[in-house]
Amino acid sequence: MRKQLPKDRIKNFNEVALGMSEEEALKEACRCLFCKKPKCSANCPVEIDIPGFINAIKNKKFSEAIKIIKEKNNLPGVCGRVCPQENQCEGVCALNVKDKPINIGALERFAADWENKNKKARPEYAEAVSKDGLKKKKVAVIGSGPAGLTCAGDLARVGYSVTVFEALHAAGGVLVYGIPEFRLPKEIVKKEVGYLKSLGVEVRTNFIVGINATLKELFAEGYEGVFIGTGAGLPSFMNIPGENLNRVYSSNELLTRANLMKAYLFPEYDTPINIGKKVAVVGGGNTAMDSARVSLRLGAEKVYIVYRRSEKEMPARNEEVGNAKEEGVEFLMLTLPKKISGDDKGFVKSMECVKMELGEPDLSGRRRPVVIDGSEFILDVDTVIVAIGQSPNPVFLKATPELELGKWDKIVINPETQSTNIKGVYAGGDATYGDDTVIAAMGAGKRAAKAIDKYLST
Repeated sequence: MRKQLPKDRIKNFNEVALGMSEEEALKEACRCLFCKKPKCSANCPVEIDIPGFINAIKNKKFSEAIKIIKEKNNLPGVCGRVCPQENQCEGVCALNVKDKPINIGALERFAADWENKNKKARPEYAEAVSKDGLKKKKVAVIGSGPAGLTCAGDLARVGYSVTVFEALHAAGGVLVYGIPEFRLPKEIVKKEVGYLKSLGVEVRTNFIVGINATLKELFAEGYEGVFIGTGAGLPSFMNIPGENLNRVYSSNELLTRANLMKAYLFPEYDTPINIGKKVAVVGGGNTAMDSARVSLRLGAEKVYIVYRRSEKEMPARNEEVGNAKEEGVEFLMLTLPKKISGDDKGFVKSMECVKMELGEPDLSGRRRPVVIDGSEFILDVDTVIVAIGQSPNPVFLKATPELELGKWDKIVINPETQSTNIKGVYAGGDATYGDDTVIAAMGAGKRAAKAIDKYLST
């Protein structure tokens, strides 16, 4: 897919990937083999009829293509941009044997963007609501991230009265606060949420379940089913000396300020970020790549990714690693921070690190990093961003002590139904185990919607 040139894009927050033209989309769609037993659809967490929508594009039936996608996916504009297709649908494409796989993500984005340019939200897709609007049962969805929005949309389609409760002032969860504008424009998220509203979903922002109302109070208000999609908004830190210095950020704070609060438009938006000239981002996931690339756009002259394993073990998408490298981010592999030092005013002035080597695999299946004695060195940086993971926000959990939690305070669920230990309560996404991508969270939301419908229909 065509992209902005690196020398241009590091100076703006505009979308890096420029999408496919109609001519490019038609050419790509014609490459599809339209397999009788398509592995791509079977490997899609939300079960999109991938050959079906590609065939519609091939025949220039773009309205039909987006309709096919939306039968399973309420957020096509989002998934076409941030879904790790290389590990799912594209990863099992039959063309992988002798050629490159079909660029399924780009074609999904093309169909979604075509609709945004040519048509408004399509409430007629919710035909089930008009035909079967007799259920009238109320379902509460806590959190408006990809899991919550998917669950809400699917339940609204089959006639439930759904209210989404969002703690922040804008709906979208990690889609609006965690993913940068240059990867996922917030206007796309706004339009996708608008589509869900056209299905009848009510979205209540600035509402914190656990403070404004408890889970028990929601049931008392007449909600008969609840889906918890509160995400993982509590940042993890390294617990090393110096993490309390000025210009040490969690990735959550940096990205929320930049994405949701639009700090890059300061002073038009009154949310400044004090970024220095030399930045170290600790971590190897997509959030670390986002933090590094945001730092460049906020004016950093040098940005390092500091990761304790090798590049092979990095969980970030290859595409995001490649984009970061193109933009000038330097990768310090097999490197572990030990201490952050500050100046006499309490600001970061350097970070002490030690080199690592890989030993035997740990529980994650990746080789365990082991310290190399005597390999300490000082990294000259004035900003440190910690991007080593998050855990569920404790506000809702503390207000719901009856909810069973596991390691790292993740909500314990039945993986087949997403049900929790509380009757009528389901959960999915990063608040539970195993849902670390947007599309995986959406898959959890779909499973929960089916289970909630079954529970409330019996």
